[in-house]
Amino acid sequence: GSVFFVVTFILSSLLLRKITNNKGDEYNAVEGIFRRVQVMTSAYVCFSHGANDVANAVGPVALIFMIRQAGTTNVGAIEIPKYILFVGGLGIALGVLVYGYKVMETVGHNITELNNTRGFSVDFGTATTVLLSSIFGFPVSTTHTVVGAVTGVGLARGIEVINIWILKDILISWFITVPFSAGVSAIFYLIFTRLF
Repeated sequence: GSVFFVVTFILSSLLLRKITNNKGDEYNAVEGIFRRVQVMTSAYVCFSHGANDVANAVGPVALIFMIRQAGTTNVGAIEIPKYILFVGGLGIALGVLVYGYKVMETVGHNITELNNTRGFSVDFGTATTVLLSSIFGFPVSTTHTVVGAVTGVGLARGIEVINIWILKDILISWFITVPFSAGVSAIFYLIFTRLF
């Protein structure tokens, strides 16, 4: 407890000194602080995203593994090998590297204007919501959560700063993906049950 107090006191003193030294330009001073702090909240989002989405991604594979291990569909709790989790995490990382920029562009620039303080709020709200959902076992979408956080930050400034047309497109895509993925899954299931 006392170590935390000392570290917090030192960091707070340094931040306050930086703000005081830049009194003529408070906005840029505050944004500069949040630019650095946002690196930590972005890492927090990555941690929460991994805790939530790797489990979502490898869930079906983990179930198949558990059934093979137990020899029955009536399976209890079986520890999932780390390599399955690693492969799931690797798949998510590759997806972010290859196609993530499109989603990042839409969410980070097209819904509303974000600066470092708003970005911090989005990151912290998203990461905390996703991590708590993971802890309690609620399978939530990190993307849905971050879109909600960005929208909330925009609404705090007024509805006129929100690009309603982009939000409309996002909502439509959310409603389309559920029946579309259900249909694709059903088709593949029917094909594979006839083949095997």
